[in-house]
Amino acid sequence: MKKLIAGVVLGVGLTAMAHGAGDPEAGEANAQVCAGCHGAGGAEPIAANYPKLSGLGEKYLHQQLRLIKSQDRMIASMTGLLDNSSDQDLQDLAAYFNEQSMPIGQADPELVDQGRALYRGGNMASGVPACAGCHSPNGSGIEAAGYPRLSGQNAEYVAKQLTEYRDGERDAGQNASIMMDVAAKLTDQEIKAVASYVSGLN
Repeated sequence: MKKLIAGVVLGVGLTAMAHGAGDPEAGEANAQVCAGCHGAGGAEPIAANYPKLSGLGEKYLHQQLRLIKSQDRMIASMTGLLDNSSDQDLQDLAAYFNEQSMPIGQADPELVDQGRALYRGGNMASGVPACAGCHSPNGSGIEAAGYPRLSGQNAEYVAKQLTEYRDGERDAGQNASIMMDVAAKLTDQEIKAVASYVSGLN
């Protein structure tokens, strides 16, 4: 009897976990409006200061969509776009975009050495930790922790986010305090270099 009860509990738990995950097919049906700014599959934004959404990580994407919907993370161009979306709709969108391929950009050759040094080793003198510690050596992120992929992301967008973290303009989300602390120690030149580096990282 105990084995039966344990089996039922486990089965219900697994079903709940599966139900909580996003459905990429449902997400695709709702992603058409996103293509206007982020491109087909979220891979080719219309402007360099817009993010690529493809392959960022389902957990991270879902968290950010929730923050944008609640306006805890304010993005003027997205105001109202998610108002009628349920949490499952947001999870489905996150699952869809996460399954898409992230195209890799081209880093500025003059910034590669500095960007690589910061990404892989940080800056011991100023207390900047290595980006690779949370975003992985190849920039693929850590899905379970909700740390996003950086490899291939638009350099201008990355630089903008790091600057906003540094200036306290982006302060929402479970990892915001970590990023604000890191960015507070970065110079403009370091932000430019590491943003360029990750855009071409593969």
